[in-house]
Amino acid sequence: MLQNQKVIMIGGSSGIGLETAKQAIALGAEVIIASRSEHKLQSAKEQLGPKASAYTLDTTDEGQVQAFFAKVGAFDHLVVSAAETSGGPFLQTDTAQARKLFENKFWGQYYAAKYGAPHISKNGSITLFSGVVAYKAMVGSSALGAVNAAVSNLGQTLALELAPIRVNIVSPGIIDTPSRSKMPEDARNQFYETVAGKLPVKRVGQAKDVAQSVLYLIQNGFVTGTVMHVEGGHILT
Repeated sequence: MLQNQKVIMIGGSSGIGLETAKQAIALGAEVIIASRSEHKLQSAKEQLGPKASAYTLDTTDEGQVQAFFAKVGAFDHLVVSAAETSGGPFLQTDTAQARKLFENKFWGQYYAAKYGAPHISKNGSITLFSGVVAYKAMVGSSALGAVNAAVSNLGQTLALELAPIRVNIVSPGIIDTPSRSKMPEDARNQFYETVAGKLPVKRVGQAKDVAQSVLYLIQNGFVTGTVMHVEGGHILT
């Protein structure tokens, strides 16, 4: 249970982050959600109720991240799920796009850990987000795979440097979240069906699958430096 504990969920306005926030509140936590979209934050806060507060935050802006943690003060657990997940063929991908991916997913999590850690209780935790393409090479995912691998290594190193604060990494596979809402519905459904057919579990993931893993890592005080794969056996195929 998370009674009397405060959880900061960066990326908590939709998808995996929002579901994690809901589950944390159900376990008794007070939750602070943060993301760039004020509109999404307001909608999420209405869903989460009185035990949630919301802040607008651009994690690519180091000064903003530092100021955010100075403002919220002491807390127990940090989860950073906010991330860019673009991809494309290596030779045809503009370098600026690849750099933006690093700025968003790697440096965003780096800043959050750096400026959040001094405010975390000694029995607290940090959960970062990597992804399946760090462990299973896929065409079109060269930059994303490199970013995810960097996040995993960062998290495991911080588990040593920031101890006794526990630091873990969640590595999701293909998850049905609003992040793919820009795809035409038919194309999206076909994509999910194709992926599901290749997985041992015969389905793609849901936000709740990943959220349950995050809550496990937050609550288990004997787990640190772990990469938790939540991908339905994708790396086995």
